[in-house]
Amino acid sequence: MLTAGQARALQLAAQGLLQPLQRRPRRDDVVAAVERMRLLQIDTIHVVARSPYLVLHARLGNYPTNWLDEALAAGKLAECWAHEASLVGASDIGWHRAWRAQRLQHWAQRHALRVQQEHRVEMDALLDRIRANGPVRAADFTRAPGSVAGKPGWWEWKPEKRWLEACFALGELMVARRDNFQRVYDLADRVLARLDPPLDPSTETAEPLTVRQRFIADTVRALGITTAAWIADYHRLKPAVSEQELAPLLERGELLAQPVQGWKTPGYVHRDHADALDKARQGRLRATHTALLSPFDPLVWDRARASAMFDFDYTLECYVPAAKRRYGYYVLPILHRGQLIGRLDAKAHRADGVFEIKALFLQPGTALAPRLVQALADTIHDTARWHGTPQVRLAHCEPAALASRLRACWRAG
Repeated sequence: MLTAGQARALQLAAQGLLQPLQRRPRRDDVVAAVERMRLLQIDTIHVVARSPYLVLHARLGNYPTNWLDEALAAGKLAECWAHEASLVGASDIGWHRAWRAQRLQHWAQRHALRVQQEHRVEMDALLDRIRANGPVRAADFTRAPGSVAGKPGWWEWKPEKRWLEACFALGELMVARRDNFQRVYDLADRVLARLDPPLDPSTETAEPLTVRQRFIADTVRALGITTAAWIADYHRLKPAVSEQELAPLLERGELLAQPVQGWKTPGYVHRDHADALDKARQGRLRATHTALLSPFDPLVWDRARASAMFDFDYTLECYVPAAKRRYGYYVLPILHRGQLIGRLDAKAHRADGVFEIKALFLQPGTALAPRLVQALADTIHDTARWHGTPQVRLAHCEPAALASRLRACWRAG
């Protein structure tokens, strides 16, 4: 039986967060990290680096963010709806396209079908334009005279933006590349034709049960160890995954059952992690990494799993009214040596070169050990430099004594 700490170490190892990268990052590491996680969620909030870049920074360290953009443009990655809007490895895109018909409950798919019913003629004309003239951005279309941009949301977009997004959700368009994070749309056939590795056509026509089992196995592999209850959220599968559904994968040896202390149900490990599981049992997986995590990092995006695995109750409060926030607008969980030890509310002032920490909270009872303080100081400093905001400005801290110790580390460094 694994201890809770050994289970955490196995999950961190699978996610690439157990230990820091021991060499300088390379371009191929970006694609490898996405393939390891199976998907990389996209989010547009950029008070600090946008989420997909920050997720990779936690795993790769100081890498150039344009490497992610280049991988998409080169066809090594592709965009689709998965957990939410996500990047996936080129070899996986066919499975996600095959699963599109099973996502009818998702808001993007529902809106796309509604727009298609109401504006099929306009959407076909838009596709004809792209076919004749090449890829487009939503920014290439102007608003009608007298119209005013509204609040963010599908229903506030200009018509062409809605049609582009609908065609994307329906699989008629794909994202050829991103320019300054703006999607550049092209016909799906053109994007699929230049994937690296090439598209396996059989994946696009796979039966739903085959695709579902593929996603289940991929999720268990990505998480290192998981209960059945945590599997469905990763790829937004419905209905929930049951232990009975996992039985055939256990019989084939694709999954391994592994009890964990304190868990009422079995843990499941993919056979690809059999060696790591043996190391975990022997206590040989040592967590040494410290990192600031995106709120949309796979390690923490399932709040129930983060609570059970790390005893860390986490809510992204940017969607909460300001007066009701406990920790801040865009709070980054702090990973340190196998534990989630706190949270940091930051804003990058790029024009001024300032990385503002509005508030930093350690978990109650966390001791201010010198090793922890130094690792946290180094991580914040490295993250700030990577943002292009090397001047760190620290405001509120809990415990208060942490602030002076961090500043002392920064002065000494």
